[in-house]
Order: sequence, then C-alpha cells, then structure tokens
Amino acid sequence: MQRPGRLQGAGLQDGLIRPAAPLATPSRSPRLGLPDLGCGVGLRVPHYTHLFSQRPRVDFFEIVSENFLVEGGPPRDNLERALGLAPVVQHGVALGIGSTTPLDFDYLARLKALARRTGTPWLTDHLSWTRAAGAELHDLLPLPCTEEAVRYVAERTRLVQDFLELRVGLENPSSYVTFRANTMPEWEFLAAIADEADCGILLDVNNVHVSAKNQGFDPRRYLDGLPHHRVVQLHLAGHTDKGTHLLDTHSAEVSEPVWALYRYALERVGRVSTLVEWDDALPAFDVVWDEAKKAAAIAEEVFGGAGPRAEPPTP
Repeated sequence: MQRPGRLQGAGLQDGLIRPAAPLATPSRSPRLGLPDLGCGVGLRVPHYTHLFSQRPRVDFFEIVSENFLVEGGPPRDNLERALGLAPVVQHGVALGIGSTTPLDFDYLARLKALARRTGTPWLTDHLSWTRAAGAELHDLLPLPCTEEAVRYVAERTRLVQDFLELRVGLENPSSYVTFRANTMPEWEFLAAIADEADCGILLDVNNVHVSAKNQGFDPRRYLDGLPHHRVVQLHLAGHTDKGTHLLDTHSAEVSEPVWALYRYALERVGRVSTLVEWDDALPAFDVVWDEAKKAAAIAEEVFGGAGPRAEPPTP
C-alpha cells in the first residue's frame, strides 16, 4: 500500500482547472510530500451564485467533508462545479479520533470515495472526541493530554491513514478548560501524536490564540513547541470576545492579534497552505476573499516575494 507521504500532487488531477494567477507566490515545495496550494477559502452555499457566475481566481477551496458524502443531488453537482474552479481540500468534523467507540469504517469508506473524486492532497479533522456510549454528541470535545491518550490517538490515526491512503492532518482545538489529569501541555500532546502516528498537523492559529487567552499561556510557546515540518496547513478565523473568555465562532474578520500570530507562525513553520474559515454570520464572498488576500500579502512580506522558505528539516 502506498504510504500517505508519497501521494505527490494528488490534488492536481485531470479536470481541475488551476487559477491563472494565484494569490501567493507559487511554492510547490513539498511538505511531507504535499503541495503548497496558496491561500484559500471555505466553499459555502451562500457564495455559490457569486462563485459560479464570477469565477474568482481562488487558490483552493476547503469543504466540510460530511456535507458531500451522499452520492448525487445538488451538493455533489455544486462540488463538481467547484472542482472546475480550483483544487479542493477536505476538512471533517465527524472522525472522532479521540472517541472511545470503534472507528466507523462505513464512514471512512464514504470519506475515501469522496477523496478519490475531489483529489484532495490531504484530509484533516480535529484532535477531539465526538461520541460515546453509542451517542453522537455533535461537538468537538477536548482530550486529556496524557501519554495514554497519545498512544490511543496515534494508533487510531495510523489506522485511518492506512485505510484512506492519504496523509491525515489533526487540528488543534479551541479549548475553554483544562484537565487535572494532564501530564503535558497541549502542544507537546499534539506533537507527540503527530510524531508517533507519522501524520500531519492542521495548525489553527485562531484556536491557539483563543486557548491561550482562555487558559493564560503564551501562544508563541505553543507554536515554538510543534514539529514545524509536520504542519501541512494553517487555519485563520474570527472569534467572539465574551469578556471573561474568547469563543471560537468563525463569525468575524480575523483579529489583529491573530494576524500577528499568523506572521509569527509563518516565520517558524515556513510557507504553507492557508485557509480562511468563516461559517457563521457569513458576509458576501468578497469580504471573505479580502481576508484571504490579506493572508497572502502577509506571506509575501514574510518571505520577500522570493518563493517559499525551504521545508523545515525533519528532526
């Protein structure tokens, strides 16, 4: 079986039309065998009319996989139209990699079939648990940061990668509490899982900022503590300040502290595919697109417009 890291260029299959002028300086320097796609946006239903009539030069779209698992119908028809505009990357919310219930291989089979259609170069989901005792909780719940949890999640991640034949990237969650059982900070927990499972990391910069504010740690320590060569994608999003805490809502522009942290992340991680998430109180497409353009401009400032920084060496 082909190892996940060998799937070079899987997102550039026949039938995908690359934008004529991507936002970011084309890098195409592989990271874990995966391409840098530039700066993209989420594919969202309210934007379909604009996207399919105006055909903006989007670097890539990210889809929520679970919205497209059923064969046929309008969702798949619109996905086919989006595939004619730009590459598509799949991001999931139902894997439940930290759940104590067995892996759902029927779900994974549908996920794999969708991945073959989209040509997604990697597949991401959250470092969380979502179900227990047969109940689907429809939430991304945090895990205790322990050695036992590292071994458990890493083993399940290896099984998922082998089944999908794709590199999986685990996303750091936004968090509001910590566990007394924790034996390590979250960044060490995520790093240990990624190394043991030989998987990627989807680094959500907004989630780092939210968790840091809620828990009182330095977000730069989080970024410094990750295996940078394993970061295959970045997420940016807006949050809501509730006074006593920050809430990860994806309902606003990226905040200035998150933009500053994004710049710091690029300096540590190197140039890597970046996605702007906006899911609630969704504005016109051009508002979201402007956020992606801002991300691309910051990347150009960091890297001087001279192409990508070399992939960080494997420790």
